Amino acid sequence: MQELTFTKNPPEGCDFLLTEGAKEFLQHLHHRFGEERKRLLTLRKERQDEIDGGLLPHYLPETKHIREKEWKIKPIPDDIQDRRVEITGPTSHRKMVINALNSGAKVFMADFEDANSPSWQNTMNGQKNMYDAIRRKIDFEADNGKSYQLKEEVATLFVRPRGWHLEEKHAFFGMEPISASLFDFGLYIYHNAKELLTRNSGPYFYLPKIESYKEARLWDEVFSFAEEKLGLNKGTIKATVLIETLTGSFEADEILYELRDHSAGLNCGRWDYIFSYIKRLRNHPAFILPDRSEVTMTTNFMRAYTLYVIQTCHKRGAQAIGGMAAQIPVKDDPVKNEEAMNKVHEDKEREVKDGHDGTWVAHPGLVPIALDVFNEHMPKQNQVDRQRDDYAITEKELLAVPKGNITEKGLRLNITVSIQYMEAWLRGQGAVPIFNLMEDVATAEISRAQIWQWIHHPDGKFKSGDKITENLVKQLIEEEMDKLEKSFGRSMIEQGKFKESKTLLLQMVEKKDFEEFMTIPAYENMIKQKERV
Repeated sequence: MQELTFTKNPPEGCDFLLTEGAKEFLQHLHHRFGEERKRLLTLRKERQDEIDGGLLPHYLPETKHIREKEWKIKPIPDDIQDRRVEITGPTSHRKMVINALNSGAKVFMADFEDANSPSWQNTMNGQKNMYDAIRRKIDFEADNGKSYQLKEEVATLFVRPRGWHLEEKHAFFGMEPISASLFDFGLYIYHNAKELLTRNSGPYFYLPKIESYKEARLWDEVFSFAEEKLGLNKGTIKATVLIETLTGSFEADEILYELRDHSAGLNCGRWDYIFSYIKRLRNHPAFILPDRSEVTMTTNFMRAYTLYVIQTCHKRGAQAIGGMAAQIPVKDDPVKNEEAMNKVHEDKEREVKDGHDGTWVAHPGLVPIALDVFNEHMPKQNQVDRQRDDYAITEKELLAVPKGNITEKGLRLNITVSIQYMEAWLRGQGAVPIFNLMEDVATAEISRAQIWQWIHHPDGKFKSGDKITENLVKQLIEEEMDKLEKSFGRSMIEQGKFKESKTLLLQMVEKKDFEEFMTIPAYENMIKQKERV
């Protein structure tokens, strides 16, 4: 069996994480599950070919018996019965981890995925921050002398590893990199599972980007294997699956079923879901989307999907967690701030009234608003006993195309968000405030996917009838770059990663074959740049 090797030494203070025992555990995960992971990724490509050929996403006939029979997930621990407000953020920023745990939210979803730029330093510092936070040893002193420590009462910790499609390019078995999912999960649970249990909690996870019940089954097998290897009782690990892919939504029941011993419910990952809708239906002329700003949570297919998740979860005794409020406080404009906070309030009120058992926010300043809404409308720990059997969501409703316009303003917004976000990501920043919204990979993916769709789709036109072309996009990219230079200054543009970000965006929107995830070429760029330094 090949040993795990690294392309870099661990960052300062992180070497204790890569013990012989930890490396051996990662080695077992890789050799046990690596090939099945690759096989499932091949099935994704085959499913895309089927969709392109006309077989649209649908409820699977072969799993009809799972959807129709009576069953429940196993009971969940006491400390995750009440998840009414969850805050998310990257694992790598020590101050942000402390602030999130202290925020008053019931859960902190610490993110190795969409809110994290996976430099080796970020990845390993994130693991160290989790290790220290669990043991209540985490602190931080800012440049201005202000110190940060944990309060007596903190949020319950969930960790989101990277998705099945990603690899950890700094850790290899021979010539093959380890799955980023297995690396993030394995290193975290190896060091922290038993410590969490001694503190009356447990190893809790969020699982991203799952496309099918077979991918959920693989995670369940990984969990069972880890429990056996680490001497944990079966069912100790609990995971919430993000229903954030179009195909995954049609298999929500089956995904819960596969993880029924380890399930902590489902979450509506709204931004990735919009991205997945564009991506999976990209080659069908009937499924072009309007401006990103017009695809809201009350849009037909988004409304159908969230209601279906609630209905499915409650039928199975599972919690259904709502989506992310991307707004952040606007400190220098009271009017805009009030507008933003009103949108958050309205969004959370819709979720709790629909039947969600909790919701997400991206900023500590939004926790009180979300808590007030859920406290008012959900006096109990959750509302799983509220059965939403008053409707039946059809395949047609889950695929319904929203009405709206494609505008130059919307195209320009997509361009500048894509450039600004990828520039920050290449510098190691995964959660980026842009135009008073907290952007992460998912929201940036919508932007670049829409640009691609509008260029390559015959109906990618403005209301005037003018076609959105590659040349037009190139022209607008230059104009938006000029605006950024005027806003940030030439030195910041030259010192940053704007040139690389612009090049990546052009490459992704010009190529005929859609790039499945922007993080794959962006990660390759990051690795190459670091090697040159």
